[in-house]
Amino acid sequence: MTDTKSRASTTKSGVPRSMDAEIDGHIDSASTAHGAPAVVDVAALGDILMGTWADVRREAREFVKDPALHRLDGLSLEEQRERALAQLHILVEHGSVHRAFPIEVGGLEDNGGNITAFEELVTADPSLQIKGGVQWGLFGSAIVQLGTQRHRRLLPSVMSLELPGAFAMTEIGHGSDVASIATTATYDPDAREFVINTPFRAAWKQFLGNAGRDGRAAVVFAQLVTKGVNHGVHALFVPIRDENGFLPGIQGEDDGWKGGLNGIDNGTLAFDNVRVPRENLLNKYGDVAEDGTYSSPISSPGRRFFTMLGTLVQGRVSLDGAATAASAVGLAIAVRYGNERRQFTAGTNEEEVLLDYQRHQRRLITRLATTYAQTFAHDELLRKFDAVFSGAADTDEDRQDLETLAAALKPLSTWHALDTLQEAREACGGAGFMAENRLVGLRADLDVYVTFEGDNNVLLQLVAKRLLTDFSSKFTNADAGALAAYVVGQAAEAAYHGTGLRTVAQTIRDFGSTARSVKELRETNVQRELLTDRVELMISELAGRLRPASRMSKKDAAELFNSQQNELIEAARAHGELLQWEAFTRGLDKIEDAGTRQVLEWLHDVFGLGLIEKHLSWYLIHGRLSPQRAQAITAYIDRLLARLRPHAQDLVDAFGYSQEHLRAPISSGIEAERQEEAREYYRALAASGNAPVPEKKEK
Repeated sequence: MTDTKSRASTTKSGVPRSMDAEIDGHIDSASTAHGAPAVVDVAALGDILMGTWADVRREAREFVKDPALHRLDGLSLEEQRERALAQLHILVEHGSVHRAFPIEVGGLEDNGGNITAFEELVTADPSLQIKGGVQWGLFGSAIVQLGTQRHRRLLPSVMSLELPGAFAMTEIGHGSDVASIATTATYDPDAREFVINTPFRAAWKQFLGNAGRDGRAAVVFAQLVTKGVNHGVHALFVPIRDENGFLPGIQGEDDGWKGGLNGIDNGTLAFDNVRVPRENLLNKYGDVAEDGTYSSPISSPGRRFFTMLGTLVQGRVSLDGAATAASAVGLAIAVRYGNERRQFTAGTNEEEVLLDYQRHQRRLITRLATTYAQTFAHDELLRKFDAVFSGAADTDEDRQDLETLAAALKPLSTWHALDTLQEAREACGGAGFMAENRLVGLRADLDVYVTFEGDNNVLLQLVAKRLLTDFSSKFTNADAGALAAYVVGQAAEAAYHGTGLRTVAQTIRDFGSTARSVKELRETNVQRELLTDRVELMISELAGRLRPASRMSKKDAAELFNSQQNELIEAARAHGELLQWEAFTRGLDKIEDAGTRQVLEWLHDVFGLGLIEKHLSWYLIHGRLSPQRAQAITAYIDRLLARLRPHAQDLVDAFGYSQEHLRAPISSGIEAERQEEAREYYRALAASGNAPVPEKKEK
């Protein structure tokens, strides 16, 4: 028999009704600013979201409205490639490619502005963005960052697109393990040339943009061998084609159709004893004299390798921004449609708007909160990147912090983009599946973002290793607790030049009443403690498990490390989430309008508490939360989503994308027109007295 008293004392979610009431009361008391309903100042919020290089971003947004830059569906493979190449020439004519290049060759040396403008191309055509990234962000940037003065002569033709190029790093047999690539560049002192050779099929350079058709030269990464000594991976400038096709000794294949980004001519390259002059070595970090003597300003081979790769970090920075922009575009389309599309009735004659359904709010507004967090975090990453590449803050520690920060944020934002675009597609039903509404095309094009410029799982392992390595070098004899305090207090703070993170001295216990519990959970410091505590303890536990590795053979140590791989990745992911939350927290300080700040505080709580909710099992297992407080978090998020629902359109409008950027019919207002036409039809029918009587009512 059902206990009616028990049933009446709980809600549908199983949360005690008294808790429900207290949560409602707490949110209601915070739902107004000075007694007035919270209203978002869309223009002011949009100015903040534009970021540090706001003027550059606005200019880029205006530029990408040009239909000539937009992706067109239904083209053949060759037509897509021709269009993408033509679009690159439009960028050249517009002067869009000069920002990152040296002033002496006509550039502006504006690194932050360059990435800001570049990532906006994703709203026009991701193939355009990535093909431009290959030409100027990889091929051209490698010449700038790894070459010396003698290589500057190449840059004008790179900038003008007279010399299209490829970035030949990845090998089919090694992928992300760049240090182990098999291609060799062996110095011949008699000829004063390097001989580049691909020893076997697994060493073929693979998935290279511009290699399939357009590239005339490539920056080729190879093991540099001179006087019988392998000095590790270095880069060389290598011509690969002329107007008649591949040059002697060069082999290649076209990769053909891909799952997305088909405007880019990806292909393979291989080298059969191809000779290039000694001067073609990009020699900033390692040089070979005429007699074959090797020299480098960096004595450690390992440090030299990571320094060279670190100069190319801008690819990861730009993907973080482009993925965040794509998420914002997807949400702008889906929220507009959800605000206009009606489906099912709820006890009235009027059908309900999709976004009024709680599940729809969960699907979209939670992801909107994460996109806001990523937007603020990306702007901080951009500032860090600009400081390093401009020389304003360019110590070894600064570069390591930048690399770690980019490796932590790029995986989260690219995974989030795929998740958000897929959820937005589903939230728009069959309309979302239509190519004209762009969601499926965007997701297909962004799919590869999670595995290029560093596979996401590999990047997160690098983050975890950095955290553990910092401890190992400075706290060899310290206990696990010292590691935890150091990792979060130092590594995270250094990346942001002091974020105010602090260690948690004790377990967060239940706060007593539900009302107090909810109030405490909304406190910034409490959320920080819960999120920080998770990172600290995860790293602390890993350090304890991995400590025996220092006394093991290399094989046994590698096996021990492999046994903790999943935990390493999860710890790094938690670290990245904490960095995003901290950036969102600092972003709130920029908002002066009371109503806008109130709404953003709710959104910030949805993000922070959403992270805790996502990892509730961890918090419960480790005693950081009681079951009652765990229930309160979920119930509280649901109430926050209801509070945010009236502001959802304003929050996506603040991203600043017009219909010329979205280009999805369902985001144009056409659905509202259809729905109003239908409603007017039924109103007129009812008023006429000619409406048929429903069978059920007749009975």
